[in-house]
Amino acid sequence: MKLPYWIACVMVVTIVHAEVAPPPSKPLALNEAWQLATENSVKLKAAQAAVVAAEGQARDASGLLWNNPEVSTERVRRQGPSNDPNSPTVREWQAGISQTLEIAGQQGYRREATRQELASAQYRAQEIEREIRAEVESRFVRVLALQARIAIERDALTLIENTASFAARRVTEGEDSKLDGNVAAIEAGRARNQLGALSDQLLQARAELAELLQWPATGLPEVVGDLEPTRGLPPLDQLLAAATERSQLKSLNARENAARNRLYLERAARFPDVTVGLGVGREGLAEARDKLTLLTVSVPLPLFKRNAGNVAQARADLTNAITERRAGERDIPANVRSLWQRHQNLATRVQTLRDTVLPALEENQRLSSTALREGEISVAQQVLINRQLLDGRRDLIEAIAEWRSTQVALLQAAGATDAAVR
Repeated sequence: MKLPYWIACVMVVTIVHAEVAPPPSKPLALNEAWQLATENSVKLKAAQAAVVAAEGQARDASGLLWNNPEVSTERVRRQGPSNDPNSPTVREWQAGISQTLEIAGQQGYRREATRQELASAQYRAQEIEREIRAEVESRFVRVLALQARIAIERDALTLIENTASFAARRVTEGEDSKLDGNVAAIEAGRARNQLGALSDQLLQARAELAELLQWPATGLPEVVGDLEPTRGLPPLDQLLAAATERSQLKSLNARENAARNRLYLERAARFPDVTVGLGVGREGLAEARDKLTLLTVSVPLPLFKRNAGNVAQARADLTNAITERRAGERDIPANVRSLWQRHQNLATRVQTLRDTVLPALEENQRLSSTALREGEISVAQQVLINRQLLDGRRDLIEAIAEWRSTQVALLQAAGATDAAVR
């Protein structure tokens, strides 16, 4: 039986969509997000490529000599006087090998510089991976916080709409004024608007997380997990001790050592390299050919070029490296102390909101609901109490999210690993 044209089109579109559309993905856990980010991060791949490049430089510097030997050969065809028809044609040749030698310790400076540059690149890659994990967790926490906020706003919207419906009935029955009914209706409208704004913020937060994870463009990640910190923190002195061993500081130290050896290398380059050559050859007429053994030594005269530009650049690089290392040693512990104090304050704030403020607000809401039904309070008073409860729940979610984000930043600043805070 022949199908109508429009039914056939619908079937084709359905089949194509079924083949192209990706299957629904399960919610993403934090460990999975970390794995995706480290696998797909362009910044981390660039850092790892820098490590490979530094390894190549280190292999070149580890050779026996920096300069390769040079092999030369020469062949000469010599003919006697042109006025002598019997003059023979003689073929002469020479062959030799030469090697340029560094005499001012350049090889040792170069090897140490490349070794330190490799160590700096490796520590830098470790630091970038830790930074990526911290950024992923921060964005992950923001998505979780917005999801929790939306759940609270939905519950609050139900509560506010119930109050608005109750107020509308009382206005119809003449028990309350039109003003009270308008107050309840306006509060319900504001709650719907807030829910829509939070939905937009959640969409943006998921998009930012997807960008960091290099998520496929066909959708946005769904996340699942605990909003509150699931790890404890070590004491402040332990965090400060971990900060002194942070890979960023190790990278800066290695970079400074590399720059110092580069300066020594450029200074040593002022001394001329000596080129030593050894060769053999044959020359002369056939009846009196001579065997030659040649030993050559050449040294350039450092009259015009004294490598001043490279020395100045190396000195500037060393100054910058020392400045960055000192700034890191000063700023990192100060940042750890500041974040520690903020973390402690937020922990106290969360405990106060959870143990003191919210229980009182929830009790007020229950009592006011009963009082409203019995006509002991007005709708406006009920709306105010509902708003206080909603604000308290919002404050708790925001405080928990800030607490978690501060802990992430604190562990990142201290360079502490996951195993150190279990």
